[in-house]
Amino acid sequence: AISLHKTGLVPYCATFTIFSDYMRNAIRLSALAQAGTIFVTTHDSIAVGEDGPTHQPIETIPSLRMIPDLTVMRPADCNETSGAYKFAVENSKLRSMPTFMALTRQALPNLPNSSIENTEKGAYAVIDCESPELILIGTGSEVSLCWDAAKAMSGKKVRVVSMPCWELFRAQPASYKDALLPKGVPKLSVEAAVTMGWGEWADAFVGINVFGASAPGGTCMDKFGFNVPNVVACAEKCMKGEKGVLSDGSQGKH
Repeated sequence: AISLHKTGLVPYCATFTIFSDYMRNAIRLSALAQAGTIFVTTHDSIAVGEDGPTHQPIETIPSLRMIPDLTVMRPADCNETSGAYKFAVENSKLRSMPTFMALTRQALPNLPNSSIENTEKGAYAVIDCESPELILIGTGSEVSLCWDAAKAMSGKKVRVVSMPCWELFRAQPASYKDALLPKGVPKLSVEAAVTMGWGEWADAFVGINVFGASAPGGTCMDKFGFNVPNVVACAEKCMKGEKGVLSDGSQGKH
């Protein structure tokens, strides 16, 4: 209502990512009615920890990406968060359109090459190299995991791409998208969410297609496959031509 009445104010609300399910109709209507609400959410993955699977979003973010005219941002560090807020405010004030932000619970390192400007491209290279043999694509907290995995793959030419926003990346010129994710180079996505939709960008996927568990956040991430050894193992399979879901989190179920 604040947005639709052109008050000049920027409306926002904040909650855990999982609780966006309770306001899904409002999120959908904000896109349909062109209401520039900013939906700020935190605790965006199984790294929530001990609250368990009732509070751990698995399918939430991928399903929100399906809503037309909703921009979904999943920043990987402080610089990307600044870029997400800049975009969200401008998206509200200038275009009267909504933005959904999914932020982590845990602290994350600032990444090389991250910036407000790069965030607004939707995707960019965190670690770059000429003629990569493999491209790791991450969002949110998993970008730093991809960074660590790339460093562990000594002798391999690995590009690490942060993709904070699918919608913004889709809007980039074809020349930029093709240069960042060139055809013919194996691509592996890494996201602590269901793997649905990643076929648009990657050949193979590391994700979680099962519910989480009640345990410390770091333990959850490790047990469900979001660790350097598993990502490296999946990356090597991807480089050998394996495609599809290479890690679905089922190893974390007992």
